[in-house]
Amino acid sequence: MQRTLSVINLRNIRQNAQRINTLSNGAKVFAVVKADAYGHGAEEVARYIEAEVYGFCVAIIEEGIALRIAGVSKPVLVFTPPLDTLDVARAKAYGLTLTVNGPAAATLAGGAPCHIKVNTGMNRHGCNPDSLYKLLKTIPPESIEGVYSHLYAPHDGAASLRQLTIFEECARAVKQINPNATAHISASGGLLRGGKFLLDGVRCGILLYGYAPYGFSSEGFAPALKVYARRTQVTPFIGGGVGYNKADRSYGALYCYRCGYADGFARGVPLGEKTLCMDAFVAQAGGDMICVMDNADEYAKRCGTISYEVLTNVTRRSERIYER
Repeated sequence: MQRTLSVINLRNIRQNAQRINTLSNGAKVFAVVKADAYGHGAEEVARYIEAEVYGFCVAIIEEGIALRIAGVSKPVLVFTPPLDTLDVARAKAYGLTLTVNGPAAATLAGGAPCHIKVNTGMNRHGCNPDSLYKLLKTIPPESIEGVYSHLYAPHDGAASLRQLTIFEECARAVKQINPNATAHISASGGLLRGGKFLLDGVRCGILLYGYAPYGFSSEGFAPALKVYARRTQVTPFIGGGVGYNKADRSYGALYCYRCGYADGFARGVPLGEKTLCMDAFVAQAGGDMICVMDNADEYAKRCGTISYEVLTNVTRRSERIYER
């Protein structure tokens, strides 16, 4: 096998989902499986934890369709608002729930099930609060299944409270139209903040996979992914270079492993000696197969990034093995 090997512990993901349920205090739990479940494989993850959650969240309609084809039947909320009539037609065909963020999306949705996204300070997707009342007049009440927003800095208590105050007023306006609408503002950080931030529902991504957002602890959650690279050759050193690097010392032998920056690893962060090649790296020693990533937080620190980026990158060309 020439691809890297990703070993994904589904039991850990299920246990993480169960802990999220406990912390949610009865709020509906939406498992975020966008970006192929943060690199863990959305279809496999969703099928394995479907009994533990109320529904799922994805970024784009294609991701939702993949879940339906895989047999997932629970609600699937698409975060990105529809951009054309084809988006809406496909969402309707596969029973997906749309995000509506303004009049254009509401017109396109044409009465399809939706959650209204409100901008309370992230300034990404979402209608501004002063536009909400006008927007509500354009959407059939029975199609409004939820209203949500997003904390831009959940580690900042004061900023999060300001957003929550704005959102609660917006949620009250939506619930006057449809009292059964699910209100949710919290992702993983809001869940860990707890209390009044839980509302009717929570959306959890990074915690599901064993890590916590900035400013929070992942204690009690178990990482689920390890990535391995296979050795392809042992080469007696003849001088010259180490991959695309000039050797600064002599070696007895060098071991080549089939894993490089095209597999989602950082070129300048050594996995063995020096920088990575596109498809390989060179090490002084090692077994037939070595672990190149067993903790996304630790590898992210080495790369100067965050676990989210690591997880969504390092299974790019992997063969996935699922532990149940």
